[in-house]
Amino acid sequence: MIIKSIKLVNFRNHTKYNLECTNETSLIIGENGSGKTSVLEAIYILTRGKSFRATDPDIIKRGTEFYRIELQYQNGEKTVATYDGKSKNFIISDKKNKRLPKKNKYPIILFLPSDLNLISHSPGRRRDYYDRIFSQFNEQYAVSLSKYEKALKQRNELLKEDNLSQDKLFSWNIMLSKYGTDIYKLRKQYINEINQQLTDVYRSIANNQDEINIIYKSDLKNPSSDSYLKQLEDNFTKDSYLGHTSFGIHRDDYIFYFNHKPADGSASRGETRSVILALKFTEANLLKQKNNQTPVILLDDVFSELDEARRKSLIKNFKNNQVIITSVESTD
Repeated sequence: MIIKSIKLVNFRNHTKYNLECTNETSLIIGENGSGKTSVLEAIYILTRGKSFRATDPDIIKRGTEFYRIELQYQNGEKTVATYDGKSKNFIISDKKNKRLPKKNKYPIILFLPSDLNLISHSPGRRRDYYDRIFSQFNEQYAVSLSKYEKALKQRNELLKEDNLSQDKLFSWNIMLSKYGTDIYKLRKQYINEINQQLTDVYRSIANNQDEINIIYKSDLKNPSSDSYLKQLEDNFTKDSYLGHTSFGIHRDDYIFYFNHKPADGSASRGETRSVILALKFTEANLLKQKNNQTPVILLDDVFSELDEARRKSLIKNFKNNQVIITSVESTD
């Protein structure tokens, strides 16, 4: 699907904003702090169902009581999201929905400047990044992750209580075991799929024979819910002392390897940027394969972080996609 326009009302620092998009590349130019990223955020909400950086109370323009965003596609379909300070609704064909229906979600490749530092980021930032990708690969991944996170929050709250008995944790342990195992299996599968393409894509960018690999690291060694449950129960005393859950897929990490060595410390700045470009192109390839749809590309001020050769690679690899770019200055 091709985006025709996006309209914002009381969204971030925009009182009113309207962007008419082209079939190929649309450029949003403005100073830092002018709200360029907010336009991409609005598109992401209307295509994926939630923001990539904040909750609704943080998004609504200060001093106003609601926000409204509207996305229109070239085929005439329209998606509207409204938030009144209490609840958010997605309006499609005059029908209100609390969540964006699966059939109205559309694949998005989001490229933020911070992504270029993914290799050296904290494990939490890397998990968030891959969770965003994998949720587009498979809707059930997002459902399992949401249920896991809710169960983890409840378990951690109980672990702060005095004189806690293990029985009170049983139902939450069961949920963490089930959804944690499901998430582990999908993460392992998707990283394997990325690795199958990553080196070849990198070599097409860098024009050399370097090898790239991502190692998925997890506390979970035996991918079964029974094994997961036993480990949670065995950790009861430790977790009660710490006041939080010390075992589980919420501690997972993804380590980039460059020519069989950890990339953080061995890859140069330019090589690191080529690795991330390769990851983005691989992500786009897999999204298209899995969804049978060509993803829309949202590039948030990343051209300024790339040299001429990598800019050309970006343009070449996404030439068949609709691309929406933000920039402080023209990229001509």
